[in-house]
Amino acid sequence: MSSASALRAERARRELGPAGLALLRQFPPRGPVSSWPVTAQPLERVSARLLRPPFELEAPGTQARRRVGLGKLLAWLEQQPGQTWQDRWLVSGADAAGNIEWRHRAIEWLQATGRAYQDPKNDFNALGSAVLVLISADVIRPSLSWLLNPGTVQILTAEMARSRDPDGFDKLLAVCRRDPANKSTKDGALRRIATIMAAKGGRVGDITVGDCLELLEVLLGIGGSVVTSAYFYQLLHTMGVFPMAAPPTVRAVSGRAQGQQPVEEMIDRYQLACRPVRDLLVDYLRERQLAVDYASLRSVAFCLGKLFWKDLEDHHPGINSLRLTPEVAASWKQRIATKTVHATTASGERVDTRVPRVTGGVNYLAMVRAFYLDLAQWAMDDPARWGVWAAPCPIRADELSRKKDHSQRKSRMDQRTRERLPVLLTLARTVDDQRRVAAERLAAAQAATPGAEFTVAGHRWRRRATKNPAAKLWAEDVETGQRQDLSLAEYRAFWAWAVVEVLRHTGIRVEELTELSHHSLVQYRLPDSGELVPLLQIAPSKTDAERLLVIDPELADVLSAIICRIRDTTTGAVPLVTAYDSHERVWNSPMPLLFQRPVGVENRPIPIGGIRKLLDHALAQTGLTDPSGAPLQFSPHDFRRLFITDAILNGMPPHIAQLVVGHGDINTTMGYKAVYPQEVINGHRSFIARRRATRPSEEYRTPTDEEWDEFLGHFQRRRVALGDCGRAYGAGCVHEHSCLRCSLLRPDPAQRPRILEIRDNLTARIAEAQHEGWLGEVEGLQVSLAGAEQKLTQLDDRARRSTTIALGLPSFSAIAGRTVTATASTSGTR
Repeated sequence: MSSASALRAERARRELGPAGLALLRQFPPRGPVSSWPVTAQPLERVSARLLRPPFELEAPGTQARRRVGLGKLLAWLEQQPGQTWQDRWLVSGADAAGNIEWRHRAIEWLQATGRAYQDPKNDFNALGSAVLVLISADVIRPSLSWLLNPGTVQILTAEMARSRDPDGFDKLLAVCRRDPANKSTKDGALRRIATIMAAKGGRVGDITVGDCLELLEVLLGIGGSVVTSAYFYQLLHTMGVFPMAAPPTVRAVSGRAQGQQPVEEMIDRYQLACRPVRDLLVDYLRERQLAVDYASLRSVAFCLGKLFWKDLEDHHPGINSLRLTPEVAASWKQRIATKTVHATTASGERVDTRVPRVTGGVNYLAMVRAFYLDLAQWAMDDPARWGVWAAPCPIRADELSRKKDHSQRKSRMDQRTRERLPVLLTLARTVDDQRRVAAERLAAAQAATPGAEFTVAGHRWRRRATKNPAAKLWAEDVETGQRQDLSLAEYRAFWAWAVVEVLRHTGIRVEELTELSHHSLVQYRLPDSGELVPLLQIAPSKTDAERLLVIDPELADVLSAIICRIRDTTTGAVPLVTAYDSHERVWNSPMPLLFQRPVGVENRPIPIGGIRKLLDHALAQTGLTDPSGAPLQFSPHDFRRLFITDAILNGMPPHIAQLVVGHGDINTTMGYKAVYPQEVINGHRSFIARRRATRPSEEYRTPTDEEWDEFLGHFQRRRVALGDCGRAYGAGCVHEHSCLRCSLLRPDPAQRPRILEIRDNLTARIAEAQHEGWLGEVEGLQVSLAGAEQKLTQLDDRARRSTTIALGLPSFSAIAGRTVTATASTSGTR
């Protein structure tokens, strides 16, 4: 195998993934065979058979060219060594050359033997037409790589459908007619099925799961622009070709579902240089594997393998011990606090920058600390195995404090809740209106003939006419001329409404939303009255505990609309769909999920990413904005916070709200609840009312007119020439209205010239008193002068605080620590 082929094979194994490779082992493909009855027939019998129906063409001229091409191709193969036509085909090198280059080899032999046309192009076309007959008649079976390289033969499907298995392709076409996929997708799938039949032999019903996986593996190995869609598998599965144990969905064989990796692969992907530490990490993960879920195990492997030890090896080559020096540990902690972000500039240049992590890497510090502490604990239990790795933990407990991060996150989330709770009803009404209008528009378009106009909600539309029948219904706005897929618009509007209604009435997590099924609808009969109470059963998710929610009438209408939409019109049952758990990387059992949609010939669950896109699209249509004027964004988890806040504000006890939303700790529930200023005001007023009840009643009597006038007059008399007096009500002037000396005077900046004049006058009077010998007068004037200077200082301080001063950036010399060694000449002085 060449290096290029090895690389393609390695790429195929990598793209197919562990899940696809496991399926390939469970469902092995049909192996190649060298002989079967048709390929062992002699030349005369093969020629006679290929020139009769169903291989004979109706057009005489085309059939004549095919007869000539068959004669030349069989003559070239007959001179090759081998017992069967398949042997001769392989020995000739035609299969290894690909479905284009092999013809040049045959043309060279025809020219050497005098059997070629004068124009080599005629021989090229004749050989291409003749090889299709040999393939469809099962005389030769080219390999999958020959059939796909450089491209699949376009008319192979028609040849197989006409001569090999007409009934099988008729059934496939019947399945395709029920499928809303476009014509190009269907034609490509049928061509893939014909390719498998050409390489493996047999009919449509003889194709196995392994054959499909092998074809997909070859497609992935070719790479480039080759279409690697496994849609052909879904057509065969819907047709009933595969056994019951076969994967029910095309996604299981598409290579995108990677499946669970062994712990060895989790660590080996980082290519650690120190083999003993690599083995230690593998053993550690294997010990932790039974106690944690797969998603947590992957996080621990990523932290310990890449962020911890791989980072240490990159910055400290040759390191082989967990006993880190303080310098090494400190430098690693600085690096773990940031991460690399890849960005592309306007010119297309890739730029990598280091940005701080949201939590400063505290989560990863906790994982590394747990790693060290686990090794220390296990060393006491099994010293022979773990004792050699026990080392002091480089991370202290106080470095894992998250109090500040939690406070900041709480503040951000409360602000999001305060911004979104007032507009929640507006959002609900808007998505409901969009759903109704989209449904009416689609119904009107379906009733209209292609090219006809119709009016919905005051807008004129024209249904577009298409050449080929399509599952999607397109219309254009008569006024703007803008086209719109009405089927897609109605789908988005309905499911956005369903998502908003279910989330705001239940407060469930988005993962729990995607797992709601028809089995989640249960009922409970009250023992005293016998009344039936509808309940919604939430499957275990984050806390591994199920819970039951009461279904109110509004939520019951929403669930009923969802069930009516997804129910099978023939059987009346909710279709079973297979969901892939992206966290645990496993396929769940088929379930009648409520949030599902038809994709091709199968029903698929609506993923979490699809739910977020539905919300974003619905919000873009509402025009709601945040305080900054930017479009308002809702995440699925925002509805959970809104539900908890609204429930507690309307009187639901917090411990009941905790059980409803499925929190393990009531503090978590209270953390979701946003505190409004109105609550603070009402609580403070209630405190004042309780305090007044314990005070003498005469303190709260109604004041007389004289008392009220005196109270108002106090504030009127606080205004003086130099500013405002800050003395409290009922307090007299302690300085006998010598305001310049009083500390309660708040000087007015506009009176600064007056104060300067007073200061200058006081200076002159002090000089005069000193000259005349009035020492008692000098002392009093100096007190007033000090008061004037103090008031001017206050005005200057207020002026400085009202302006912004640029401090600049400190230089390294200004912040770096220094060690000063005293010289002999200065050591004796301090």
